[in-house]
Amino acid sequence: MPIYAYKCAACGHAEDVMQKMSAAALTVCPQCGKDSFSKQLTAAGFQLKGNGYYATDFKGGSPAKKEEAAPAPACGTGACPACT
Repeated sequence: MPIYAYKCAACGHAEDVMQKMSAAALTVCPQCGKDSFSKQLTAAGFQLKGNGYYATDFKGGSPAKKEEAAPAPACGTGACPACT
Protein backbone atom coordinates (compact mmCIF):
# COMPACT_ATOMS: atom_id res chain seq x y z
CA MET A 1 0.00 0.00 0.00
CA PRO A 2 1.28 3.47 -0.80
CA ILE A 3 1.97 6.11 1.84
CA TYR A 4 0.40 9.50 1.19
CA ALA A 5 1.44 12.80 2.78
CA TYR A 6 -1.41 15.01 4.00
CA LYS A 7 -1.39 18.55 5.39
CA CYS A 8 -4.09 20.70 6.95
CA ALA A 9 -4.42 24.19 5.45
CA ALA A 10 -6.11 25.49 8.63
CA CYS A 11 -3.77 24.37 11.43
CA GLY A 12 -0.68 23.15 9.52
CA HIS A 13 -0.84 19.60 10.90
CA ALA A 14 1.05 17.18 8.61
CA GLU A 15 0.72 13.39 8.62
CA ASP A 16 1.74 10.41 6.50
CA VAL A 17 -1.08 7.93 5.96
CA MET A 18 -0.87 4.40 4.54
CA GLN A 19 -4.01 3.69 2.55
CA LYS A 20 -5.19 1.75 -0.48
CA MET A 21 -5.01 3.43 -3.86
CA SER A 22 -8.76 2.87 -4.25
CA ALA A 23 -9.58 4.54 -0.90
CA ALA A 24 -11.07 8.02 -0.91
CA ALA A 25 -8.74 10.88 0.04
CA LEU A 26 -8.97 12.13 3.62
CA THR A 27 -10.50 15.60 3.99
CA VAL A 28 -11.08 16.11 7.73
CA CYS A 29 -8.01 17.04 9.80
CA PRO A 30 -7.53 14.62 12.73
CA GLN A 31 -6.10 17.42 14.91
CA CYS A 32 -8.43 20.41 14.43
CA GLY A 33 -11.44 18.65 12.83
CA LYS A 34 -11.79 21.14 9.95
CA ASP A 35 -12.47 20.09 6.38
CA SER A 36 -9.11 21.34 5.05
CA PHE A 37 -6.92 18.20 5.06
CA SER A 38 -5.43 17.61 1.59
CA LYS A 39 -2.98 15.28 -0.12
CA GLN A 40 0.50 16.67 -0.80
CA LEU A 41 2.61 16.04 -3.88
CA THR A 42 5.83 14.26 -2.87
CA ALA A 43 8.78 12.61 -4.61
CA ALA A 44 9.15 8.85 -4.79
CA GLY A 45 11.11 7.49 -1.83
CA PHE A 46 13.58 4.96 -3.21
CA GLN A 47 17.16 4.98 -4.38
CA LEU A 48 19.20 2.55 -6.46
CA LYS A 49 22.50 1.75 -4.74
CA GLY A 50 25.43 -0.55 -5.43
CA ASN A 51 27.50 -1.63 -8.40
CA GLY A 52 25.74 -1.94 -11.72
CA TYR A 53 22.91 0.48 -11.00
CA TYR A 54 22.28 3.60 -13.01
CA ALA A 55 19.61 6.24 -12.57
CA THR A 56 17.99 5.21 -15.86
CA ASP A 57 17.89 1.42 -15.59
CA PHE A 58 17.77 -1.58 -13.30
CA LYS A 59 20.36 -4.21 -12.47
CA GLY A 60 19.96 -7.45 -14.36
CA GLY A 61 20.08 -8.84 -17.83
CA SER A 62 22.99 -10.67 -19.35
CA PRO A 63 26.49 -9.90 -18.10
CA ALA A 64 28.85 -8.00 -20.37
CA LYS A 65 30.83 -10.21 -22.75
CA LYS A 66 34.57 -10.33 -22.24
CA GLU A 67 36.77 -9.66 -25.23
CA GLU A 68 38.25 -12.85 -26.61
CA ALA A 69 41.81 -13.05 -27.91
CA ALA A 70 42.09 -12.85 -31.68
CA PRO A 71 42.42 -16.31 -33.25
CA ALA A 72 45.89 -17.33 -34.37
CA PRO A 73 46.49 -16.80 -38.08
CA ALA A 74 46.34 -19.87 -40.34
CA CYS A 75 49.55 -21.57 -41.48
CA GLY A 76 51.18 -20.11 -44.59
CA THR A 77 51.01 -16.48 -43.46
CA GLY A 78 54.50 -16.47 -41.98
CA ALA A 79 53.21 -15.99 -38.45
CA CYS A 80 54.04 -19.39 -37.02
CA PRO A 81 57.52 -20.86 -36.41
CA ALA A 82 56.83 -23.65 -38.93
CA CYS A 83 56.41 -21.13 -41.78
CA THR A 84 59.67 -19.26 -41.19
